[in-house]
Amino acid sequence: MNNLFTRSIHFLIALTILTSGSGAAFAQTNGTKPAARSASSFGNVEAISAKQLKEYLTFIASDELEGRDTPSRGLDIAALYIAQHLASWGIKPGGDNGSYFQKFPLKHSKIDPTVTRVTLSGQGFAYGTDFLSSFNPAEIAPTSMVFVGNGWVIRSKNINPYQGIDIKDKIVVVVNALPKGVTFQDLKGPAGGDWFSPPLYAQQNGAKAVLTFSNFSTMANWDSIRYGQQDKGVVAYGNQASPITIPSITMSPKLMANLFAGEKFTATALFNKVVTNDTFESFELKPEKKVGITVAVKSDTVYTQNVVGILEGSDPVLRNEYVAIGAHYDHVGMNPLANGPDKIWNGADDDGSGTVAVMNIAEAFSKGEQRPKRSMLFIWHAGEEKGLWGSDYFTNNPTVPINSIITELNIDMIGRYQAPGEENHPQNKRLPKPNEVFTIGSKMMSTELGELSDSVNRSFLNLNFNLTYDGPDHPDQFFYRSDHFNYAKKGIPIIFYMDGDHADYHQPSDSIEKIDFTSMEKVVKTIFATGWALANRTVRPKVDKPLPASVLGN
Repeated sequence: MNNLFTRSIHFLIALTILTSGSGAAFAQTNGTKPAARSASSFGNVEAISAKQLKEYLTFIASDELEGRDTPSRGLDIAALYIAQHLASWGIKPGGDNGSYFQKFPLKHSKIDPTVTRVTLSGQGFAYGTDFLSSFNPAEIAPTSMVFVGNGWVIRSKNINPYQGIDIKDKIVVVVNALPKGVTFQDLKGPAGGDWFSPPLYAQQNGAKAVLTFSNFSTMANWDSIRYGQQDKGVVAYGNQASPITIPSITMSPKLMANLFAGEKFTATALFNKVVTNDTFESFELKPEKKVGITVAVKSDTVYTQNVVGILEGSDPVLRNEYVAIGAHYDHVGMNPLANGPDKIWNGADDDGSGTVAVMNIAEAFSKGEQRPKRSMLFIWHAGEEKGLWGSDYFTNNPTVPINSIITELNIDMIGRYQAPGEENHPQNKRLPKPNEVFTIGSKMMSTELGELSDSVNRSFLNLNFNLTYDGPDHPDQFFYRSDHFNYAKKGIPIIFYMDGDHADYHQPSDSIEKIDFTSMEKVVKTIFATGWALANRTVRPKVDKPLPASVLGN
């Protein structure tokens, strides 16, 4: 990677290009489009190149974009970068008001440390030093408390620490651990059915708040968590607000020690039970010991954007239908208080690889001698990392008729493949081999889509379509974890291309030098060819296997 000075100079040059709309990165210096390449049976597929993918990713995954969090300055710069390229290629804006951007609102919240406080029998404790808090505003007068161990209710395992305990109008105190012998795999179905988390059960049974023990991870990352709550804040997407409205307070060791002073068990004894995975006895704390809680939250509305471009098809009828090719261009940002020297999560593979794949695909479609019969919808979703926000917003507020989208091809992490030396890491053993890619969903909703995908692949580069993660029942749940899912919920058949996960997934080490551009080029060419075949097919793929209600969460 370049040194800071060199990278900064490159960044300033890029910003100059962005604001002027000129330069070799966006258009030829003489103002004319480059000569189109000869059309093949899959259009201008040979315009896809490892060199071009690397050039785009060098910018998208650079430190200057600060990890492309949603929302952030870095994400906005990435959106401008993509949009300027679309403009230079003659691809029409597909966003709002004649722009490439589809804006959508987010609620941005921060804890106000000057007001937020906890009192214990009149003694004050300070936010950020003595406790951390969820983002649930509250003003709770001094209230009695009850300790309920792990605090989880799991009916199928006959686990209920609240038996014989009245928690109404009280504050619940819990350790931060699952009950003995329970893993998260044991939590079947949605919360509130067979199982309840401590905050959910407490809220539904009239408790006013939850006080939680710190665990080793919380204590080790205390400053980073405080930074995220107080300085950076959190964002929420409108229809994905938490059902929990009572506050959850995470206690420092100091507050824990004071809380259990003179009780049946000390905080140290209870913490040791967590470490040894022991069982707990529920009990009410001394009635004269009461806790008051004030949580103050500052909130405002901020905006982020999807980036949308449209290449109109050549057929006067079929141009009213669209093949959507998309990726998410956000990642998880940065944390100046993170452990280690690297504070930026560059997201080169996740999903810088998909971002630049869609860019190169859009470029190749736009510069081909022949245009496809159907229109192409190129879309870069924001907020995937936060909960598929951008694709949820687009599919509920589409800028083209949602039933005119015949297929969505989703690209999320296609830059990593098994390489010499990586086989020693257990996670990297899960990566696809060169000439291979994991595919999900090609046959799930449409037999015809699956047949077309396989036929194109066999007649072209003949990759190995690895179906290890195909289907909604795989334990890793990849079908639900990327933007294609929101299209599938609308009845649009999808194909999801990915490399799974690896040791650098959601780590600062997901950087560009680990990307295998040669293998990635083959996958991107295959996706282009599939999109080309879909766009020129006489009829749209028939949906003969709609998603079952169980997959849709109904």
